[in-house]
Amino acid sequence: MKILVTGGAGFIGSHIVDALIERGDEVVVVDNLSTGLKDNVNPKAKLYQMSITDSGLMQVFEREMPDIVSHHAAQVNLRRSVDEPQFDAQVNILGSLNVIVNSVRHGVKKLIYASSGGAVYGEPQYLPVDESHPINPVSQYGVSKHTVEHYLHSYIQYGLNYVALRYPNVYGPRQNPEGEAGVIAIFARQMLLGERPTIFGPGDKTRDYTHVSDIVAAHLPAMERGSNSIYNIGTGVETSDQEIFDAVAQALGYKDTPLYTPVRQGEIQRIYLNCDKAKKELGWSPKLSLEEGVQKTVPYYKSLGVSR
Repeated sequence: MKILVTGGAGFIGSHIVDALIERGDEVVVVDNLSTGLKDNVNPKAKLYQMSITDSGLMQVFEREMPDIVSHHAAQVNLRRSVDEPQFDAQVNILGSLNVIVNSVRHGVKKLIYASSGGAVYGEPQYLPVDESHPINPVSQYGVSKHTVEHYLHSYIQYGLNYVALRYPNVYGPRQNPEGEAGVIAIFARQMLLGERPTIFGPGDKTRDYTHVSDIVAAHLPAMERGSNSIYNIGTGVETSDQEIFDAVAQALGYKDTPLYTPVRQGEIQRIYLNCDKAKKELGWSPKLSLEEGVQKTVPYYKSLGVSR
């Protein structure tokens, strides 16, 4: 099959590209390299350096005629979505619409959309959160990611077949350690530099942390199974900021303590995901524990040469 991956130079997208090429697919990548890296792109993939908001995206679809689209390109910085909501909406909503419309016009068989299980639900009314949980995002980023789900559903009448995967807090090699998201990457870099990582609050804020290899493993069956459906993807394990710090510190032999500062306004206190639907309908389940995932991740940050 020929698969177009938007955001294929980014953290998660590039791992998906690698897995698709490994199984023998022809892969086309669209990425403007604003946050992705050209070095992340598998040399066997064809790269178009452009934004998903670009009108030239239509020519890419016309030229390549992909069978499947894996849509991962996005503005993912939650803080920027708060400060620049128009930019967030331009990329995440209008850019996604550009992808959706071109997918329908050019007969794409299926569109896989990377949504957010950590941002669309808001502060949970119950735990673990399943797909039936009320949607009440508290950030502009969460609003934009969920809005696209509505657009996907509206295009069923025009022949679109889609699967939306609501991702948890994903971590692993290639995640930007200097970005706003990705606490494991940030902690690893700071520890390797001999700095004291910062925890916002007393360390009891929780998330569902899932290694990127398990995300890829969910993405592949979603290309074949599921139709016009939404799935939570995660470990179903609630992990605190303090537990993340302890796991990374143990993996790196870091002996210092974190800095504790006031909680950042607008952040969800507790969330983790119920993924039974994905297990039942996609035949997927996560494989790596947090400790195993961190052990597979920290060598990447050591290889960057960030340590003193």
